[in-house]
Amino acid sequence: MHVVGVGRIRAVFEDFGAQVLFAGETLAWALRPPFRPELLLQQAAAIGVGSTFIVAVTGLFAGMVLALQGNYAMRQFGAEGYVGGFVAISLVRELGPVFTALMVTGRSGSAITTELGTMRVTEQIDAMESMAVSPIQYLVVPRVLASTLMMPLLAVVFSAMGFLGGYVIATYVSSIPPGPFLDHTRTMVDVHDMSHGLTKALIFGSVVSLIATYRGFTASGGARGVGEGTTRAVVWSSVAILMVDYLLTFIAIG
Repeated sequence: MHVVGVGRIRAVFEDFGAQVLFAGETLAWALRPPFRPELLLQQAAAIGVGSTFIVAVTGLFAGMVLALQGNYAMRQFGAEGYVGGFVAISLVRELGPVFTALMVTGRSGSAITTELGTMRVTEQIDAMESMAVSPIQYLVVPRVLASTLMMPLLAVVFSAMGFLGGYVIATYVSSIPPGPFLDHTRTMVDVHDMSHGLTKALIFGSVVSLIATYRGFTASGGARGVGEGTTRAVVWSSVAILMVDYLLTFIAIG
């Protein structure tokens, strides 16, 4: 029993080390020609444009819930006007980047793992290697770069739709005057908060895409192996998002 436990812990560390080496190899290939901007644009459309609707809808309802909860809490202190700042700063610093990354993980991250995993088990990646084409440069790099670049833009969409939802609920449902709602938003949220949220989204985009591509790239065992790789990609990406979010918040506040 003890030996099995040690073996599992060792396997986790070996897997993490392989993931780090995979990330380093991806970075190295990203800096080497030939560059393929057409593949980058294709993946940017698939990841960014394809995820816009679900991110916007999620942001809208997240902002509406925040406005309701914020009004309920602050009404006890006669501070309903601060709901606007509460909603905005929560979206910009935390909920925007985190929820966006989780939505992209569920939609695009799983699709990336499934696609690359299918290519691996059907030996398409092996065929690329036999033709002296780097599969990491051709398949992994465009997806990682596209996810890294599109995640901050999607986080902006999330925050904007969330603030819109919060404004509608606060003014039309909770009867908070628009003036105080917007004034406290301007005073409570500054450029530092925005840059903090965008930095988180940028890092989340890299983390999610690297985990998703690695799980697909190392898939084995046919259709079942691809399914297991996809499940692991979504689970580990979600856990990594929350862990990295804590570390970045601790660094920024501490």
